[in-house]
Amino acid sequence: MTRSGQEYLESLRDGRSVWLDGEQVKDVTEHPAFRNTARSVARLYDMARDPGWRDVLTVTPEGQQRPVLRAYHVPRTQAELIERRKAFKTWSEASFGFLGRSPDYMAAGIAGFVSSPDIFAGADFDGRDNLAAYHRRMSEGDLYPAFTITNPQIDRTRAGSEQEQDDLFVRVVKERDDGIIVRGAKMIGTGAVFGDEIIVGTIEPLPRQDIEYALTFSVPLSTPGLKFISRTSYEAQARSVFDNPLSSRFDENDALLVCDDVFVPWERVLTYRDTDTTFGMWWLTPAYNNFVHQAATRFWTKLEFLAGLAILIARSNNTYQLPPVQMQLGRIMGWLSIAKSMVLAAEAEYERVPGENGAVHLNRAIASAHRAMAGDIYPKVLAELKLLAGGGLIQLPASGFDLTHPELGPLVAKYVRSTGTPAEQRIKLMKLAWDALGSEFASRHEQYERFYHGAPHVYLPGIVRDGDPDHLAAFTQSCLDGYGLDTHENFPVPGAGGEHHGGS
Repeated sequence: MTRSGQEYLESLRDGRSVWLDGEQVKDVTEHPAFRNTARSVARLYDMARDPGWRDVLTVTPEGQQRPVLRAYHVPRTQAELIERRKAFKTWSEASFGFLGRSPDYMAAGIAGFVSSPDIFAGADFDGRDNLAAYHRRMSEGDLYPAFTITNPQIDRTRAGSEQEQDDLFVRVVKERDDGIIVRGAKMIGTGAVFGDEIIVGTIEPLPRQDIEYALTFSVPLSTPGLKFISRTSYEAQARSVFDNPLSSRFDENDALLVCDDVFVPWERVLTYRDTDTTFGMWWLTPAYNNFVHQAATRFWTKLEFLAGLAILIARSNNTYQLPPVQMQLGRIMGWLSIAKSMVLAAEAEYERVPGENGAVHLNRAIASAHRAMAGDIYPKVLAELKLLAGGGLIQLPASGFDLTHPELGPLVAKYVRSTGTPAEQRIKLMKLAWDALGSEFASRHEQYERFYHGAPHVYLPGIVRDGDPDHLAAFTQSCLDGYGLDTHENFPVPGAGGEHHGGS
């Protein structure tokens, strides 16, 4: 059996240093800024134990007695790739697509690492044994791997070694017989405060002179010297589940990680003083493609939720049958089908990982294109929904409790409704819509989806890299090579005089 939701919550009471509004949070499972989301994550673990979902969410690896979360499993056939996606889909539906960094995200990345372990064998440090132990520890313990792999936005025109201070990014400051001491910061720790371990690395390419910054390690969140500085909590600002149904339960938070002379044992180091392995572990293994598999499935789920929201709003407004509204709904549902189709196509056109491991992963070209598609489509979906909802998004009671007030209740019931949709039902729907479209939580999600896979200057060139541009250019060149100035042949056009073919 995998661990229960209650066991997960108990694991968070480990003395981790989480800070919010200038105060240290003593217990994230009880603090009003984190407790509901922690319970939403706990429910995911309970689902993995439930007989109704257990076979979808877990798998027992060959030679083992105990099941593990399917995200940790290395798929070796297209069928296993599809089974993993079904697990992603099941968990993403539990949060309607609003938990972007649920435990299966980084778990799938770790499965990608162990699919190509030789990438971790650097010139002076071999991380393969540590990687195998890391995968075993995380999968067998059903642990939640959080991560921070982006450097703070201090001066993007300079390398880490050229910054105004040498500890703005995480770097090695001391080497010991039993490990290393690191200092510096990383962003953006989405969901990090809810993790069991935090993997710290760098996904961007590093210049050779940044060798002191070229490292990757994973440590428990309770490790002395780790500080997590949280952004504003939308969960803490939520009035109630009725008034803020999404932000009150699915605010996974984002935190800045600060390492204040943190000791990392050698056995927890994956790459060390090697710019090639530190970069290659993300891009030369299936890790990032595995991220896209989870993320694309979650995005598909999120668009299903938003499409359903659009339909409910149109029906509540009694505009569902109007041709312009049908056009808007068709546009949204069309984008949904694009998102879904890209996942299915990337699975159908799967690729094999080089080597004897036998692992498979998504088609790189399609996965890479999905990164651009999702960031482009999401704001458009929100814009269509806002047009459908109109002023109904704005003219809402401050709280659902106004409905129960002896004086205000009858007024709200009379005026905040539509034909066939009583006040409580309409207010509940529009509160949900506002939380998804117009609240601070919603604005964060729009920005989040825009940059979920990085900035456009990163992922658009990636499409060129993964899309076989030489083949495309050669195909078009074959057309150019088929004629010249001395070509005078006239090719017959079917149906334009001359011999008639077919029919009568």
